[in-house]
Amino acid sequence: MIEHVNQLGPTAPVPGPAPTPTTPVVWALNTTIDAVGGHPVTDANSVLDAEERERAARFHTPGLAHRYVASHLALRTLLGLYLDQPPHTVRLTREDCPCCGAPHGRPNVPGNPLHFSLSHSGDHAYIALATTPVGVDIEEHPTPQTLTDVLHLLHPTETQELTALPASERVTALARCWARKEACLKAAGTGLANGLADPYVGALPHPAAVPGYHLADLPTPTRFQAALATVTAP
Repeated sequence: MIEHVNQLGPTAPVPGPAPTPTTPVVWALNTTIDAVGGHPVTDANSVLDAEERERAARFHTPGLAHRYVASHLALRTLLGLYLDQPPHTVRLTREDCPCCGAPHGRPNVPGNPLHFSLSHSGDHAYIALATTPVGVDIEEHPTPQTLTDVLHLLHPTETQELTALPASERVTALARCWARKEACLKAAGTGLANGLADPYVGALPHPAAVPGYHLADLPTPTRFQAALATVTAP
């Protein structure tokens, strides 16, 4: 587990060490706050790009729109901090999908001067920054019905691990497994296009070794699980 997650609040963040090939940087955010990194959420249009503003406008629930805007203000604030440029000037695009070649793969800054990943669940968002492709995921504990619905979609060994646990521990273990898997799939740029069976990441307290990745659990608020995956150098 990575022991330290930086907290981003209403005021401008204080930069710590930049990411290195062996040490990514992770920031967390409560997405209900009214200002993020020195930027009021109500003034987000001056920071977000046209695509982000359009997506924010599609939310019909104000709370969901606020969470989306706050998390993207956070992303731009942190990218601007580490790239040493104003947040509104950071250009965000997408790589080609490794499955189909269409431009809906990993989000990136053109030229990949810094790799990043954003995940949000409930009122919380996590942002990871790295010098190699990276994926971060945070998951709220699911309902028992969700466990029933997805149990057979996982890797067979993960299904066995979950089934063997006491019923009271299974939803936590599923959230743990799901966060690890999503983190790896985000780092790969494939998302859920190929299903949930692979890679095998494990549902037990320590993540499995995944070839080609460094996978670690992250500290989280109560009733959440999170994980970080970075692609290892060839």
